[in-house]
Amino acid sequence: QVQFVESGGGLVQAGGSLRLSCAASGIMFRINAFGWYRQAPGKQRELVASISQFGITNYADSVQGRFTISRDNAKNTVFLQMNSLKPEDTAIYFCNVFPSPTTGWGQGTQVTVSS
Repeated sequence: QVQFVESGGGLVQAGGSLRLSCAASGIMFRINAFGWYRQAPGKQRELVASISQFGITNYADSVQGRFTISRDNAKNTVFLQMNSLKPEDTAIYFCNVFPSPTTGWGQGTQVTVSS
């Protein structure tokens, strides 16, 4: 059974930084691509960043240049470094397989950016 456990969220002022972590289990981590997704109140879940099994990264226009996705295959963990945070980045952040997320969504981690 695939499981994702996200952590690292919190409350931060605009312009601040956070580093999110996602521990994956029940999956052949090394051969999969992963994404960080977020869902703001009243909005649909959206893809923020993705990383392939080869380390190739892509970002949504809204976070390009501010967020960095990375992975540690030895620890089955995906990271999201978030800098220059904006109030519009406030959301619950999830990780999952990319481009076809599994049904095993984790609880996510709440990121709140105050202005």
